[in-house]
Amino acid sequence: MSADTSPRGGFRDLKKIFGAGSSNLRQFGILFSLIAIILLFQFLTDGLTLSSGNLINLVSQYSYILILAIGMVMVIIAGHIDLSVGSVAAFAGIVVATAMQEWNLPWPLAILLGLAVGSLIGAWQGFWVAYIGVPAFIVTLAGMLIWRGGNQVIGNANTVPVPDGFTTIGSGYLPEVGPYTGYNNLTLVLGLIIAGAVVLVEVRARRVQKIMGSEPAPLWVSVIKVTLLVAVIIYATVLFAGGRVGTSFPVSGIILGVLVLFYSFITRNTIFGRHVYAVGGNKLAAELSGVKSRRVNFLVMMNMSILASLAGMIFVARSVASGPQDGLSWELDAIAAVFIGGAAVSGGIGTVTGSIIGGLVMAVLNNGLQLLGVGADRVQIIKGLVLLIAVGVDVWNKSQGRPSLIGFLTRKNKTDEFPSEPPAVVPTSGTPASVRPPDNPS
Repeated sequence: MSADTSPRGGFRDLKKIFGAGSSNLRQFGILFSLIAIILLFQFLTDGLTLSSGNLINLVSQYSYILILAIGMVMVIIAGHIDLSVGSVAAFAGIVVATAMQEWNLPWPLAILLGLAVGSLIGAWQGFWVAYIGVPAFIVTLAGMLIWRGGNQVIGNANTVPVPDGFTTIGSGYLPEVGPYTGYNNLTLVLGLIIAGAVVLVEVRARRVQKIMGSEPAPLWVSVIKVTLLVAVIIYATVLFAGGRVGTSFPVSGIILGVLVLFYSFITRNTIFGRHVYAVGGNKLAAELSGVKSRRVNFLVMMNMSILASLAGMIFVARSVASGPQDGLSWELDAIAAVFIGGAAVSGGIGTVTGSIIGGLVMAVLNNGLQLLGVGADRVQIIKGLVLLIAVGVDVWNKSQGRPSLIGFLTRKNKTDEFPSEPPAVVPTSGTPASVRPPDNPS
């Protein structure tokens, strides 16, 4: 079959740079918004936004919120909400700090202790949600009060310092190795590995499409896609590697990247991930299909608390101490990141990648406003308006029968881009002849 060389065909191919599905297009729209915000603040701050020091601080400062967003998107996809993540993070942080300070527990074991505390809290809350049937909103609202109080009881409302080794996970950077190049060599190597992985993934995807018999996008589309991604990766690598001496890509960013890859694989390529979407989309239908919804809900809530404990430990490590004010309003930032990233309020829709992009939108917005000297009160107002507008536009588009803002912008091409649904087949077996459809309807 000859390639479609019409303008509409070229438009379809161009859209495949970021995927032709509505979910991918939606993420592309969010990514475009992030790029626009970065460029705006880059202009308003005279280049400070994309400076090496600011980017390093941005990743280090907001990595724990992005980790919370990874767990929160799975909770929201499953049709729940978790209001306790900030308090769980604070509780795990004070337990770990106290264990190292008063019990002389080595910091690697203290990290394992913190993860165990998070798993126990998650099992407790997941039990009430999955097996007792109490709505997650109520369970986690109670948890927000319980674990916040527990933080103050254990720490006596005081600040508890942590040892230097523990601070590596929150304020550490990739070390300097090899010959002097003016850049951090490990950061350069990391960037090259990521760029190479992008190329290999695209090549493998095209090969798999050919093996499966589907028609891949034209080669020029893949070349443009890979070139753009690699260019962004190399530019970011140079910025992170070119910071002041002693700084480079943060260790907390490495942890975040590993978690993004792991949970993206879980949600997209495993049975459990598909079950999470099924339960959030239609619980009754999922149960009739054999999905154990109670088990799914239990594990989703438990996973959220484990990630909350990890986020709390990273924050404590960066702050060099645990205090009674840790974790305040973290749940709001995580929820905002997920909804800005394209998750549906009703559940069943959302991606880890979209949530990370949504979290970066809030992070860059907050960081840019701070660089401009905007007061904290106005920052809160602006962030609230951004969240309201993002969700409001999405809900309005859905009410109009369009999946996203991109669907609104491309509505004129919708009928040309996707084949129409096949006509419904009317069964004739066992149907009286008087009500059967004619063989050749006019």
